[in-house]
Amino acid sequence: MRISHFSCYTLGVCAAAMLAGCGGGSGTPLSPSPAGLSAERTHMDPAYSVIYSFKGRRDGAVPEAGLLNVKGTLYGTTYGGGASDNGTVFDLSTSGEERVLYRFSPFGSSGTDGANPQAALINVNGTLYGTTYGGGANGGKDANRGSVRGNGTVFDVSTAGSERVVYRFKRHPDGSGPTAGLINVKGTLYGTTQYGGTGGQGTVFAITTSGVETVLHSFAGGSRDGADPWAGLINVNGTLYGTTQLGGACTSSDFGCGTVFKTTTSGTETVLYSFKGGSSDGKYPIAGLINVNGTLYGTTGGGGANGYGTVFKITTSGKETALHSFAGGSGDGAGPEAGLINVKGTLYGTTEYGGGSGCASVDGCGIVFKMRPSGKETVLYRFKGGTDGAVPYAGLLNVQGTLYGTTSGGGANCGSGSGGCGTVFSLSP
Repeated sequence: MRISHFSCYTLGVCAAAMLAGCGGGSGTPLSPSPAGLSAERTHMDPAYSVIYSFKGRRDGAVPEAGLLNVKGTLYGTTYGGGASDNGTVFDLSTSGEERVLYRFSPFGSSGTDGANPQAALINVNGTLYGTTYGGGANGGKDANRGSVRGNGTVFDVSTAGSERVVYRFKRHPDGSGPTAGLINVKGTLYGTTQYGGTGGQGTVFAITTSGVETVLHSFAGGSRDGADPWAGLINVNGTLYGTTQLGGACTSSDFGCGTVFKTTTSGTETVLYSFKGGSSDGKYPIAGLINVNGTLYGTTGGGGANGYGTVFKITTSGKETALHSFAGGSGDGAGPEAGLINVKGTLYGTTEYGGGSGCASVDGCGIVFKMRPSGKETVLYRFKGGTDGAVPYAGLLNVQGTLYGTTSGGGANCGSGSGGCGTVFSLSP
Protein backbone atom coordinates (compact mmCIF):
# COMPACT_ATOMS: atom_id res chain seq x y z
CA MET A 1 0.00 0.00 0.00
CA ARG A 2 1.03 3.60 -0.25
CA ILE A 3 3.02 4.87 2.66
CA SER A 4 0.62 7.71 3.35
CA HIS A 5 -2.92 7.79 2.05
CA PHE A 6 -3.97 11.40 2.29
CA SER A 7 -7.23 11.40 4.23
CA CYS A 8 -6.98 14.50 6.41
CA TYR A 9 -10.45 15.50 5.29
CA THR A 10 -12.06 12.45 6.89
CA LEU A 11 -9.75 11.27 9.62
CA GLY A 12 -8.42 14.52 11.00
CA VAL A 13 -4.82 13.53 10.29
CA CYS A 14 -2.58 16.47 9.59
CA ALA A 15 -0.04 16.76 6.79
CA ALA A 16 2.71 15.87 9.23
CA ALA A 17 1.57 12.26 8.92
CA MET A 18 3.05 12.32 5.45
CA LEU A 19 6.49 13.09 6.76
CA ALA A 20 6.65 12.00 10.37
CA GLY A 21 3.91 9.40 10.79
CA CYS A 22 1.98 11.36 13.40
CA GLY A 23 -1.08 13.56 13.25
CA GLY A 24 -2.73 16.43 14.96
CA GLY A 25 -4.26 19.77 14.13
CA SER A 26 -7.53 20.93 12.70
CA GLY A 27 -8.23 18.46 9.92
CA THR A 28 -11.81 17.73 11.01
CA PRO A 29 -14.09 18.20 8.01
CA LEU A 30 -16.76 20.82 8.03
CA SER A 31 -20.44 20.06 7.63
CA PRO A 32 -21.52 20.26 4.01
CA SER A 33 -22.43 23.76 3.03
CA PRO A 34 -25.29 24.73 0.71
CA ALA A 35 -22.66 25.75 -1.84
CA GLY A 36 -21.09 22.34 -1.69
CA LEU A 37 -24.44 20.67 -2.30
CA SER A 38 -25.50 22.89 -5.14
CA ALA A 39 -23.99 20.77 -7.88
CA GLU A 40 -26.00 18.17 -9.70
CA ARG A 41 -26.21 14.89 -7.77
CA THR A 42 -28.26 12.76 -10.12
CA HIS A 43 -27.00 9.17 -10.20
CA MET A 44 -27.06 8.31 -13.88
CA ASP A 45 -26.69 4.55 -13.33
CA PRO A 46 -24.40 4.00 -16.31
CA ALA A 47 -23.34 0.55 -17.49
CA TYR A 48 -20.70 -0.56 -14.98
CA SER A 49 -18.77 -3.81 -15.14
CA VAL A 50 -15.85 -5.39 -13.30
CA ILE A 51 -13.52 -6.75 -15.98
CA TYR A 52 -11.05 -8.39 -13.64
CA SER A 53 -10.60 -9.01 -9.91
CA PHE A 54 -7.01 -9.44 -8.80
CA LYS A 55 -6.21 -12.54 -6.76
CA GLY A 56 -3.04 -11.39 -5.03
CA ARG A 57 -0.03 -13.65 -4.89
CA ARG A 58 1.24 -14.24 -8.40
CA ASP A 59 -1.18 -12.16 -10.45
CA GLY A 60 -0.90 -8.88 -8.54
CA ALA A 61 -2.81 -6.91 -5.96
CA VAL A 62 -3.66 -3.29 -5.17
CA PRO A 63 -3.53 -1.53 -8.54
CA GLU A 64 -2.93 2.09 -7.62
CA ALA A 65 -2.18 3.33 -11.13
CA GLY A 66 -4.28 3.98 -14.18
CA LEU A 67 -4.17 2.05 -17.43
CA LEU A 68 -2.50 2.46 -20.81
CA ASN A 69 -4.13 1.47 -24.11
CA VAL A 70 -1.85 -0.04 -26.73
CA LYS A 71 -3.75 -1.23 -29.81
CA GLY A 72 -6.78 -2.26 -27.79
CA THR A 73 -4.91 -4.04 -24.99
CA LEU A 74 -4.78 -2.45 -21.54
CA TYR A 75 -1.48 -2.32 -19.65
CA GLY A 76 -1.01 -1.48 -15.98
CA THR A 77 0.85 -2.06 -12.73
CA THR A 78 0.00 -3.36 -9.29
CA TYR A 79 1.67 -2.06 -6.15
CA GLY A 80 1.59 -5.45 -4.43
CA GLY A 81 1.17 -9.08 -5.28
CA GLY A 82 3.36 -11.04 -7.59
CA ALA A 83 5.88 -13.61 -6.48
CA SER A 84 7.18 -11.49 -3.61
CA ASP A 85 4.46 -8.88 -2.99
CA ASN A 86 6.64 -6.26 -4.68
CA GLY A 87 4.19 -5.72 -7.51
CA THR A 88 3.66 -6.60 -11.13
CA VAL A 89 3.23 -5.32 -14.66
CA PHE A 90 0.19 -6.83 -16.40
CA ASP A 91 -1.83 -6.67 -19.56
CA LEU A 92 -5.55 -7.22 -19.92
CA SER A 93 -7.98 -7.55 -22.77
CA THR A 94 -11.16 -5.52 -22.59
CA SER A 95 -12.99 -8.86 -22.20
CA GLY A 96 -11.04 -9.65 -19.01
CA GLU A 97 -8.20 -11.96 -20.01
CA GLU A 98 -5.28 -11.00 -17.76
CA ARG A 99 -1.60 -11.85 -18.15
CA VAL A 100 1.26 -10.99 -15.81
CA LEU A 101 4.10 -9.59 -17.91
CA TYR A 102 6.60 -9.12 -15.10
CA ARG A 103 6.87 -9.79 -11.36
CA PHE A 104 9.29 -7.60 -9.44
CA SER A 105 11.90 -9.59 -7.55
CA PRO A 106 11.99 -10.14 -3.79
CA PHE A 107 14.45 -8.21 -1.67
CA GLY A 108 17.46 -10.26 -0.78
CA SER A 109 17.58 -12.10 -4.10
CA SER A 110 18.31 -10.00 -7.15
CA GLY A 111 16.25 -7.24 -5.56
CA THR A 112 17.67 -4.53 -7.78
CA ASP A 113 14.92 -4.39 -10.39
CA GLY A 114 12.54 -2.18 -8.43
CA ALA A 115 9.53 -2.71 -6.20
CA ASN A 116 6.02 -1.39 -5.69
CA PRO A 117 5.10 0.55 -8.83
CA GLN A 118 2.47 3.20 -8.15
CA ALA A 119 2.42 4.89 -11.53
CA ALA A 120 0.93 4.24 -14.92
CA LEU A 121 3.05 3.25 -17.90
CA ILE A 122 3.82 5.18 -21.08
CA ASN A 123 4.42 3.80 -24.55
CA VAL A 124 7.57 4.94 -26.36
CA ASN A 125 7.89 3.33 -29.77
CA GLY A 126 6.38 0.07 -28.57
CA THR A 127 8.34 -0.20 -25.31
CA LEU A 128 6.61 0.55 -22.01
CA TYR A 129 8.33 2.79 -19.46
CA GLY A 130 7.44 3.25 -15.80
CA THR A 131 8.70 3.90 -12.29
CA THR A 132 8.82 1.94 -9.05
CA TYR A 133 8.43 3.63 -5.69
CA GLY A 134 11.01 1.41 -4.01
CA GLY A 135 13.65 -1.14 -4.82
CA GLY A 136 16.79 -0.68 -6.83
CA ALA A 137 20.33 -1.22 -5.64
CA ASN A 138 20.83 2.02 -3.76
CA GLY A 139 19.98 2.90 -0.19
CA GLY A 140 18.02 1.29 2.59
CA LYS A 141 14.97 2.49 4.44
CA ASP A 142 14.07 6.16 4.26
CA ALA A 143 12.72 7.79 7.44
CA ASN A 144 9.89 9.32 5.42
CA ARG A 145 8.96 6.11 3.64
CA GLY A 146 8.25 3.56 6.35
CA SER A 147 9.35 0.02 5.57
CA VAL A 148 9.97 0.62 1.86
CA ARG A 149 13.52 -0.32 0.93
CA GLY A 150 15.51 1.20 -1.88
CA ASN A 151 14.92 4.55 -3.51
CA GLY A 152 13.06 3.43 -6.61
CA THR A 153 13.76 2.98 -10.28
CA VAL A 154 12.90 3.89 -13.82
CA PHE A 155 12.32 0.73 -15.85
CA ASP A 156 11.15 -0.43 -19.22
CA VAL A 157 9.33 -3.60 -20.18
CA SER A 158 8.47 -5.07 -23.55
CA THR A 159 4.95 -6.19 -24.34
CA ALA A 160 6.39 -9.72 -24.20
CA GLY A 161 7.52 -9.19 -20.60
CA SER A 162 11.26 -8.54 -20.82
CA GLU A 163 12.18 -5.95 -18.14
CA ARG A 164 15.20 -3.65 -17.95
CA VAL A 165 16.18 -1.23 -15.19
CA VAL A 166 16.91 2.11 -16.86
CA TYR A 167 17.98 3.95 -13.68
CA ARG A 168 18.23 3.36 -9.92
CA PHE A 169 17.70 6.41 -7.72
CA LYS A 170 20.22 7.19 -4.97
CA ARG A 171 18.13 9.65 -2.89
CA HIS A 172 20.73 12.44 -2.72
CA PRO A 173 21.03 14.38 -4.89
CA ASP A 174 19.00 12.63 -7.58
CA GLY A 175 15.73 11.86 -5.79
CA SER A 176 13.88 9.06 -4.06
CA GLY A 177 10.47 7.45 -4.24
CA PRO A 178 8.97 8.26 -7.65
CA THR A 179 5.21 7.87 -7.26
CA ALA A 180 4.31 9.34 -10.64
CA GLY A 181 4.72 8.19 -14.19
CA LEU A 182 6.79 9.71 -16.95
CA ILE A 183 6.14 11.88 -19.98
CA ASN A 184 7.98 11.78 -23.28
CA VAL A 185 9.11 15.07 -24.78
CA LYS A 186 11.00 14.62 -28.04
CA GLY A 187 12.56 11.38 -26.90
CA THR A 188 13.57 12.48 -23.41
CA LEU A 189 11.55 11.28 -20.40
CA TYR A 190 10.59 13.65 -17.58
CA GLY A 191 9.24 12.86 -14.12
CA THR A 192 9.20 13.66 -10.41
CA THR A 193 10.35 12.00 -7.21
CA GLN A 194 8.43 12.48 -4.01
CA TYR A 195 11.50 12.68 -1.80
CA GLY A 196 15.24 13.15 -2.14
CA GLY A 197 17.12 15.83 -4.00
CA THR A 198 19.44 18.33 -2.36
CA GLY A 199 16.82 19.35 0.19
CA GLY A 200 14.99 16.05 0.63
CA GLN A 201 11.73 17.59 -0.63
CA GLY A 202 11.60 15.88 -4.02
CA THR A 203 12.78 16.57 -7.53
CA VAL A 204 11.95 17.08 -11.18
CA PHE A 205 14.24 15.00 -13.36
CA ALA A 206 14.98 14.19 -16.99
CA ILE A 207 16.25 10.84 -18.18
CA THR A 208 17.21 9.42 -21.54
CA THR A 209 16.01 5.99 -22.58
CA SER A 210 19.62 4.84 -22.22
CA GLY A 211 19.63 5.84 -18.54
CA VAL A 212 21.38 9.20 -18.33
CA GLU A 213 19.55 11.08 -15.55
CA THR A 214 19.62 14.82 -14.80
CA VAL A 215 18.02 16.60 -11.85
CA LEU A 216 16.27 19.68 -13.22
CA HIS A 217 14.97 21.01 -9.90
CA SER A 218 15.24 20.07 -6.24
CA PHE A 219 12.26 21.34 -4.27
CA ALA A 220 13.10 23.44 -1.22
CA GLY A 221 9.72 23.57 0.52
CA GLY A 222 8.87 26.53 2.71
CA SER A 223 6.88 29.52 1.56
CA ARG A 224 8.72 30.03 -1.72
CA ASP A 225 8.69 26.58 -3.23
CA GLY A 226 6.71 23.37 -3.32
CA ALA A 227 7.51 20.06 -1.64
CA ASP A 228 6.58 16.40 -1.97
CA PRO A 229 5.40 16.05 -5.59
CA TRP A 230 3.25 12.93 -5.95
CA ALA A 231 2.08 13.73 -9.47
CA GLY A 232 3.72 13.68 -12.85
CA LEU A 233 4.11 16.46 -15.37
CA ILE A 234 2.35 17.70 -18.49
CA ASN A 235 3.94 19.42 -21.45
CA VAL A 236 2.33 22.61 -22.72
CA ASN A 237 4.22 24.12 -25.64
CA GLY A 238 7.59 23.01 -24.29
CA THR A 239 7.01 24.06 -20.67
CA LEU A 240 6.39 21.42 -18.00
CA TYR A 241 3.60 21.93 -15.44
CA GLY A 242 2.94 20.00 -12.24
CA THR A 243 1.78 20.07 -8.64
CA THR A 244 3.34 19.51 -5.23
CA GLN A 245 1.31 18.11 -2.38
CA LEU A 246 3.00 20.31 0.23
CA GLY A 247 5.01 23.51 0.41
CA GLY A 248 4.00 26.98 -0.68
CA ALA A 249 2.95 30.10 1.14
CA CYS A 250 -0.07 28.63 2.99
CA THR A 251 0.02 29.40 6.72
CA SER A 252 -2.73 26.99 7.85
CA SER A 253 -0.41 23.97 7.67
CA ASP A 254 3.08 23.54 9.09
CA PHE A 255 4.20 21.95 5.84
CA GLY A 256 2.26 24.12 3.41
CA CYS A 257 -0.89 23.38 1.40
CA GLY A 258 0.73 22.62 -1.93
CA THR A 259 1.51 24.40 -5.16
CA VAL A 260 1.14 24.46 -8.92
CA PHE A 261 4.49 25.02 -10.62
CA LYS A 262 6.07 25.19 -14.02
CA THR A 263 9.61 24.47 -15.16
CA THR A 264 11.54 24.70 -18.35
CA THR A 265 13.20 21.59 -19.68
CA SER A 266 16.50 23.15 -18.62
CA GLY A 267 15.32 23.43 -15.01
CA THR A 268 14.14 27.00 -14.39
CA GLU A 269 11.24 26.48 -11.96
CA THR A 270 8.50 28.95 -11.00
CA VAL A 271 5.67 28.56 -8.49
CA LEU A 272 2.48 29.61 -10.29
CA TYR A 273 0.12 29.25 -7.35
CA SER A 274 0.28 28.45 -3.63
CA PHE A 275 -2.92 26.94 -2.26
CA LYS A 276 -4.32 28.80 0.72
CA GLY A 277 -5.97 25.80 2.36
CA GLY A 278 -9.27 27.50 3.11
CA SER A 279 -12.76 27.10 1.78
CA SER A 280 -12.05 29.03 -1.40
CA ASP A 281 -9.35 27.02 -3.14
CA GLY A 282 -8.50 23.63 -1.62
CA LYS A 283 -5.23 22.13 -0.42
CA TYR A 284 -2.93 19.15 -0.98
CA PRO A 285 -2.99 18.57 -4.75
CA ILE A 286 -1.88 14.96 -5.14
CA ALA A 287 -2.89 14.56 -8.77
CA GLY A 288 -1.43 16.01 -11.92
CA LEU A 289 -2.97 18.47 -14.37
CA ILE A 290 -4.63 18.27 -17.77
CA ASN A 291 -4.64 20.91 -20.48
CA VAL A 292 -8.01 21.86 -21.97
CA ASN A 293 -7.69 24.54 -24.62
CA GLY A 294 -4.86 26.27 -22.78
CA THR A 295 -6.41 26.14 -19.30
CA LEU A 296 -5.13 23.62 -16.76
CA TYR A 297 -7.52 21.54 -14.63
CA GLY A 298 -6.73 19.53 -11.52
CA THR A 299 -7.93 18.26 -8.15
CA THR A 300 -6.98 18.78 -4.52
CA GLY A 301 -7.24 16.00 -1.94
CA GLY A 302 -8.43 18.31 0.84
CA GLY A 303 -9.79 21.75 1.51
CA GLY A 304 -12.60 23.44 -0.32
CA ALA A 305 -15.93 24.48 1.12
CA ASN A 306 -16.46 21.19 2.94
CA GLY A 307 -12.94 19.96 3.61
CA TYR A 308 -13.23 17.04 1.19
CA GLY A 309 -11.24 18.39 -1.75
CA THR A 310 -11.91 20.29 -4.95
CA VAL A 311 -11.74 20.41 -8.71
CA PHE A 312 -9.96 23.57 -9.84
CA LYS A 313 -8.74 25.31 -12.95
CA ILE A 314 -5.72 27.54 -13.34
CA THR A 315 -4.35 29.61 -16.16
CA THR A 316 -0.74 29.28 -17.25
CA SER A 317 -0.20 32.71 -15.70
CA GLY A 318 -1.38 31.48 -12.28
CA LYS A 319 -5.01 32.59 -11.88
CA GLU A 320 -6.78 29.81 -9.93
CA THR A 321 -10.52 29.12 -9.61
CA ALA A 322 -12.17 26.38 -7.52
CA LEU A 323 -14.91 24.85 -9.67
CA HIS A 324 -16.36 22.24 -7.32
CA SER A 325 -16.04 21.42 -3.62
CA PHE A 326 -16.71 17.77 -2.82
CA ALA A 327 -19.27 17.20 -0.07
CA GLY A 328 -18.60 13.60 0.93
CA GLY A 329 -21.26 11.36 2.38
CA SER A 330 -23.76 9.53 0.21
CA GLY A 331 -24.28 12.51 -2.07
CA ASP A 332 -20.77 13.09 -3.35
CA GLY A 333 -17.17 11.98 -3.38
CA ALA A 334 -14.31 12.84 -1.06
CA GLY A 335 -10.56 13.14 -1.43
CA PRO A 336 -9.71 12.89 -5.12
CA GLU A 337 -6.18 11.55 -5.58
CA ALA A 338 -6.42 11.18 -9.34
CA GLY A 339 -6.27 13.60 -12.20
CA LEU A 340 -9.01 14.23 -14.74
CA ILE A 341 -9.53 13.23 -18.35
CA ASN A 342 -11.27 15.26 -21.03
CA VAL A 343 -13.77 13.46 -23.26
CA LYS A 344 -15.38 15.76 -25.81
CA GLY A 345 -15.41 18.71 -23.44
CA THR A 346 -16.59 16.83 -20.34
CA LEU A 347 -14.20 16.09 -17.48
CA TYR A 348 -14.23 12.67 -15.81
CA GLY A 349 -12.53 11.59 -12.60
CA THR A 350 -12.59 9.51 -9.44
CA THR A 351 -12.48 10.18 -5.71
CA GLU A 352 -10.74 7.89 -3.27
CA TYR A 353 -13.57 7.99 -0.72
CA GLY A 354 -17.12 9.25 -0.41
CA GLY A 355 -20.29 7.87 -1.95
CA GLY A 356 -21.55 6.60 1.39
CA SER A 357 -21.43 2.85 0.71
CA GLY A 358 -19.52 -0.05 2.22
CA CYS A 359 -16.39 1.59 3.57
CA ALA A 360 -18.21 3.56 6.24
CA SER A 361 -15.11 4.39 8.27
CA VAL A 362 -13.82 6.52 5.44
CA ASP A 363 -17.13 8.00 4.36
CA GLY A 364 -17.66 5.59 1.51
CA CYS A 365 -15.69 3.55 -1.01
CA GLY A 366 -15.29 6.23 -3.66
CA ILE A 367 -17.05 7.41 -6.78
CA VAL A 368 -16.69 8.05 -10.50
CA PHE A 369 -17.91 11.52 -11.49
CA LYS A 370 -18.20 13.77 -14.48
CA MET A 371 -18.09 17.53 -14.55
CA ARG A 372 -18.60 20.31 -16.99
CA PRO A 373 -15.72 22.79 -17.19
CA SER A 374 -18.09 25.34 -15.70
CA GLY A 375 -18.27 23.29 -12.49
CA LYS A 376 -21.53 21.31 -12.65
CA GLU A 377 -20.75 17.86 -11.23
CA THR A 378 -22.61 14.55 -11.57
CA VAL A 379 -21.92 11.32 -9.68
CA LEU A 380 -21.86 8.49 -12.22
CA TYR A 381 -21.08 5.54 -9.95
CA ARG A 382 -20.69 4.88 -6.23
CA PHE A 383 -18.48 1.96 -5.28
CA LYS A 384 -20.06 -0.40 -2.76
CA GLY A 385 -16.93 -2.06 -1.45
CA GLY A 386 -17.86 -5.58 -2.48
CA THR A 387 -17.12 -7.37 -5.70
CA ASP A 388 -17.49 -4.07 -7.58
CA GLY A 389 -14.33 -2.61 -6.06
CA ALA A 390 -13.39 0.11 -3.60
CA VAL A 391 -11.07 3.08 -3.17
CA PRO A 392 -10.00 4.17 -6.66
CA TYR A 393 -6.71 6.04 -6.47
CA ALA A 394 -6.17 6.32 -10.20
CA GLY A 395 -7.80 8.25 -12.97
CA LEU A 396 -9.66 6.92 -15.99
CA LEU A 397 -8.81 5.91 -19.54
CA ASN A 398 -11.12 6.54 -22.50
CA VAL A 399 -11.18 3.83 -25.16
CA GLN A 400 -13.71 4.58 -27.88
CA GLY A 401 -16.22 6.08 -25.47
CA THR A 402 -15.88 3.50 -22.70
CA LEU A 403 -14.04 4.50 -19.53
CA TYR A 404 -11.64 2.06 -17.89
CA GLY A 405 -10.14 2.33 -14.42
CA THR A 406 -8.78 0.50 -11.40
CA THR A 407 -9.75 0.21 -7.75
CA SER A 408 -7.05 -0.48 -5.19
CA GLY A 409 -9.42 -2.50 -3.00
CA GLY A 410 -12.55 -4.57 -3.21
CA GLY A 411 -13.21 -7.17 -5.86
CA ALA A 412 -14.03 -10.85 -5.65
CA ASN A 413 -10.82 -11.89 -3.88
CA CYS A 414 -8.79 -11.20 -0.73
CA GLY A 415 -11.68 -9.82 1.33
CA SER A 416 -14.17 -7.01 0.96
CA GLY A 417 -14.16 -3.24 1.24
CA SER A 418 -10.83 -1.47 1.06
CA GLY A 419 -9.12 -4.74 2.06
CA GLY A 420 -9.70 -6.56 -1.22
CA CYS A 421 -7.04 -7.08 -3.89
CA GLY A 422 -8.58 -4.61 -6.31
CA THR A 423 -10.19 -4.58 -9.73
CA VAL A 424 -10.15 -3.29 -13.27
CA PHE A 425 -13.54 -1.91 -14.29
CA SER A 426 -15.32 -0.36 -17.24
CA LEU A 427 -18.00 2.30 -17.29
CA SER A 428 -20.11 3.50 -20.22
CA PRO A 429 -21.44 6.93 -19.25
